[in-house]
Amino acid sequence: MPASAYAAPASPSPSPAAVPRDRVADPGRPVPLQGAVNVRDVGGHRTYTGGLVRQGLVYRSDALGRLTDADVATLAGLHLTGVVDFRIPMEVQYDGADRLPAGLSPTARPVSDLGLYATLVTAIGSGDPATQERMLGGGRAEAYMRDIYRTFVTSPENRAQFAATLREVADGRGPLLVHCTSGKDRTGWLAYVLLRALAVPEDRAARDYLASNTYRAAYDAALRAGLKQSGRMQNPDLLIPLQEVRTDYLAAATDRMEADYGGFYGYLTEGLGLDLRTLARLQARMVR
Repeated sequence: MPASAYAAPASPSPSPAAVPRDRVADPGRPVPLQGAVNVRDVGGHRTYTGGLVRQGLVYRSDALGRLTDADVATLAGLHLTGVVDFRIPMEVQYDGADRLPAGLSPTARPVSDLGLYATLVTAIGSGDPATQERMLGGGRAEAYMRDIYRTFVTSPENRAQFAATLREVADGRGPLLVHCTSGKDRTGWLAYVLLRALAVPEDRAARDYLASNTYRAAYDAALRAGLKQSGRMQNPDLLIPLQEVRTDYLAAATDRMEADYGGFYGYLTEGLGLDLRTLARLQARMVR
């Protein structure tokens, strides 16, 4: 969500209690920060063969522009050697560049959002309930999300950004953090693909994807409350489909993957262009 469109609340700690549909507890290891709420280690999952995805090598997060000094110190303790930012330039312009430990700068690998960010800025900025309903209501927000997920498979430019990131993981120069704005869609897809490439069962990889709902729930609810209280949105629940990850969003991408490439392996090798040597390096580095 565009942080510039409203005053962001303090980042609350999400609670796994009373988990609604499509919200699950995350098996990964969270990294507690004050200025970001969806930061966690991708490791800790079991593979089909009983291996364990190593922790401390790949992290996923939401935007890092609001980190406190203490947060930056926490990141320094992760000994990161790289940060990949999937945000488009407009997101960086509005929400701010990453705050990172000294000596670390992000690698920009923008993944298209099909204009969603600009749509949100326009809708929220209008302050007009009719405009907001016309732009986001009636199932349009959900359809927008499904279309975005399909581009993770169909767009050559998006595939190239994901492939470059997976190659960077395989190259093994050191711990890597990958993020976008909310850390749930573009980042969630990359983490899902990585886990499945490491032979983590599909349902387990999906649980990791859905865990963003748990980690973001309190923060996103506070954002909606703030928009209503400020008068910027009469019905901020219009944003819920955009704030959440959902199984049907993930299915939009995986169904497209099946149609275009015949399955996950075809997406890895044909869609992303990852050869067997790269996939073997991923396994050797990430699984013990």
